[in-house]
Amino acid sequence: MRYSLLLLIAVVALSSCGTRKYSKNNKQIEKAANKNNPDIKSYTTLTYIDQFKGVAIEEMNAFGIPASITLAQGILESGSGNSSLAKYANNHFGIKCTSDWKGKGYYKDDDQQNDCFRVYKDARESYKDHSNFLKRKRYSALFELDKNDYKNWALGLKQAGYATNPKYPDLLINVIEKYQLYQYDQSETERQKIIREDRVFTEINANIPKETKKFTPVEVPPSKQVIITDTTSKVKKVETVVVPGSSVQFYTVAKGDTLYNISKRYNLTVEELKALNNLADEGIKIGQKLQVAK
Repeated sequence: MRYSLLLLIAVVALSSCGTRKYSKNNKQIEKAANKNNPDIKSYTTLTYIDQFKGVAIEEMNAFGIPASITLAQGILESGSGNSSLAKYANNHFGIKCTSDWKGKGYYKDDDQQNDCFRVYKDARESYKDHSNFLKRKRYSALFELDKNDYKNWALGLKQAGYATNPKYPDLLINVIEKYQLYQYDQSETERQKIIREDRVFTEINANIPKETKKFTPVEVPPSKQVIITDTTSKVKKVETVVVPGSSVQFYTVAKGDTLYNISKRYNLTVEELKALNNLADEGIKIGQKLQVAK
C-alpha cells in the first residue's frame, strides 16, 4: 500500500513538472508572437473568410482541394482564427508535431494531455501545410473529385478518417452554405484536371514510403529532443554495449540522435525508452549511455 502511494506521488510530481515545462514553453511562444505582432487581431467569421480566401484559392488551384473546404475547416478548427493555437502558433488546422517537423511546438490537451502542435511563422504557412497534410495515400481518392465538389470532399474526409465526429461532413457543409463559401470554388476543364491530378498523384506516390515518419505525432519536436551539452565530446560513432552474461544492452548517444530515432532503432516506444532509463523529460546528451534492452 505504501509503495503504491509513493508511486502515485512520484507520478503526480512528474506530471506537475511536465505541465510546468509545457506552460513555460507556451509562454515563450506567446511572448514571441506578441512581440512580432503587438496588435493580434480578433476575427469575426466574415473577416476571417475575407482574410484567408486568397490563400485558400491558391491552394485549390495548385492541388484541387476546394477553397470552400479549406476555409470551412479553418473556421471550425481555429474558431475563426481566435483560438490560442491560431493566435500564437499560427496553426489554423490543428496539425500536430511529427518526427520530421523541425520547428517549434505549442502544447494543448487534445487526444492526450499536452499534445504537441506545430508552430508556424504565419497563417499562410499553416494553410500550405494543410495541403501537404492531405497529400497522402489515405486521402488520395479525394483528389480525383472536381475541385468544386465540396459535398463529396466533406463526406470523403470523414470516410478517410480525418475526424472522429460522425457529424463532421454536416458541420463543414453547413458552414460552407451558411457563408456561401462555394462562391470561391472554381471549375476546371478535363485537360486541366488531368494535368493537376498527374502532378498531385506524383507527389502523393513519392510521399508514401515516408508517410509513417511524416504524419505520426510525436511528444516533442525533434529540434528539442537532443540537448547537446558536451561540445568537446569525441563520440563519433554509434555504440551499442552488451553486458556479458546478460541480455542488457546500452546505446551511446551520438550527435543528431533523438529519443524517437533511438527508440525506433531498438523497436521501443519513446515512453518505454524513457522508463528504462528513468528519464523525466526528452533531454539527452552526446556520450550518454541509454539502456535499450533488458
